[in-house]
Amino acid sequence: MKGKENAVILSQERIAQGIYSMWLKTKAAADARPGQFISMYTNDGSKLLPRPISICEIDREAGALRVVYRVTGEDTGTELFSKMKEGDTLPVIGPLGNGFPYEKAEGNKSFLMGGGIGVPPILELAKQMNCEKKQIVVGYRDAETFLREEFEQNGEVYISTEDGSIGTKGNVMDAIRENGLEADIIYACGPTPMLRAIKNYAEENGIECYISLEERMACGIGACLACVCKSKEKDHHSNVNNKRICKDGPVFLSTEVEI
Repeated sequence: MKGKENAVILSQERIAQGIYSMWLKTKAAADARPGQFISMYTNDGSKLLPRPISICEIDREAGALRVVYRVTGEDTGTELFSKMKEGDTLPVIGPLGNGFPYEKAEGNKSFLMGGGIGVPPILELAKQMNCEKKQIVVGYRDAETFLREEFEQNGEVYISTEDGSIGTKGNVMDAIRENGLEADIIYACGPTPMLRAIKNYAEENGIECYISLEERMACGIGACLACVCKSKEKDHHSNVNNKRICKDGPVFLSTEVEI
C-alpha cells in the first residue's frame, strides 16, 4: 500500500465558476499515468475520509501533479482545498487505481471524451497519446470551457455545451453526430448518463471503448467495498458480480461493466 505524504501546493487558481486548478509537489508524480487519481486529505481532523481527485497533468521533471476539481458545497473537503494557498501542505496518497491504456490507440483514430468534471483527466491522456487522429470531444454546461486552450494544443477539439453558447448544443454524442466524426477506439470520463450513452454507441458500432467511472470512494485501495459497480465477471475479492472502482478501476473496458 502506498503511504501518505505531505504534498506542497505550488500554485492554485480558480479557472471557472466553482472549478479550481492546483499544482502539487508530490512523489506520486514519479509513476502516475493518465486516468489515475490521488486521495487528498484536508487538515481538518473532523473530516477523516479523503477526496479522490483525478490527475489532470503530470510534470515528472518537476515532480508535480495538477488536479482540477469542483467545489461541491460549503464546509466540504473541496471547499477547504479551494481556500489553500501556495506553500500550504496537505496529506495525499497516490497514484491510485489503474489508468487509460493509451498505448492501444497507436495507429488508430481515437475519441478522447470528457464531460463536466470528467474533462480534466482527458488532458494528460491527450498529451501522452500517440495516434493517427486524436479527436478530443468535451462537454460543458456553458461558455466557461475550462482547459480549452490546453486541449487545442494537443488534438482536434470539438465542444458541446448544454446551453448551446459554444460548439454543439447538447452533449458529446451530439457533437460527434453533428461533426460526422468516426473513431477506432474511445476513451471517456464523465457522469454516468454520458458514459452509458458512449458505451452503447461503442457496442453498437463495434468500437473498443475504455471508460473511467466517477464515484465517491472511501478507502481508495479496495478494502471497504464502498465503491462498486456491476460487472459480468465475479470479483475474486467479494465473489459477487461487481468491480471495486478504486482498485479494479477507475478505468474499465466498457464491455466489462454494467452502468
